[in-house]
Amino acid sequence: MRLPRLRLIAAATAAAAALALVPAAAVAEPPTPFYPGYIISDDSFFNPDAMTAAQIQDFLDDRTCRPKDDSPCLADFRMDSPAQPVSKERCAAMPSRKHERASSIIARVAKACTISPRVLLVLLQKEQSLLTAPSASGYQRATGYACPDTAACDARYFGFFNQVYRAAWQFREYTVHPGDWRYKVGANRIQYHPDATCGASTVTILNQATANLYNYTPYQPNDDTLRAPKGPGGSCSAYGNLNFSRLYTAWFGTPLAVRYTGFVDGCMVYQSGFGCPEPTPLKP
Repeated sequence: MRLPRLRLIAAATAAAAALALVPAAAVAEPPTPFYPGYIISDDSFFNPDAMTAAQIQDFLDDRTCRPKDDSPCLADFRMDSPAQPVSKERCAAMPSRKHERASSIIARVAKACTISPRVLLVLLQKEQSLLTAPSASGYQRATGYACPDTAACDARYFGFFNQVYRAAWQFREYTVHPGDWRYKVGANRIQYHPDATCGASTVTILNQATANLYNYTPYQPNDDTLRAPKGPGGSCSAYGNLNFSRLYTAWFGTPLAVRYTGFVDGCMVYQSGFGCPEPTPLKP
């Protein structure tokens, strides 16, 4: 069993700065830990530099981890990571590595695919409780990629590296080809549960990051679920995106945070999922 070590953790981004670039529609809503149309800012979702590999490792070391079987805690997990070719518009090439830590895998995938490592950490916990209660099955299905609610998981994508990489790849796919996917910025009819008889309502999605979360987990919490965010849920409760918001807030502060306020180029805060291009090197 791995127990947390005491550390000083840097204070979360100030609330005033976090709200400066929040869309007016989100600010106008009553105070709530979950706003269905604006679950996370683009900057919080897409910033690949939010944590270094060392910071991720420290974060994993600080979790209280009690494995369900003989599996290691994520802080101690290592594996041989396969090479990945360039995936045009989605992820940069990744070389193979031997005996690589989970923290390094998360950091490298985040950088290659322009996704925040915080998002990947929350996803690992949301899908399989991998940070606090790891298991062999959890490592196989780490991010829930290719594991639909209505069918068995596709075993071709099993394995920790595959799951982390494919989830990040999928988030980039939603981002670079938003018109190809069901949920887009704007008005969307979103169900409360996989069972369509549980109903749905129209949600105005305000940014690409929130659209990505709904394309990955296509349900919103109903009123009963919001009233009991820690459960027990009813027959029409779906906690996925609510749990994402709650976990992110508990670990990293408000998911609506942005790093820069005022009049800045949109690329500086990953507006719509795209950062600023690298400067062209000067010719000698």
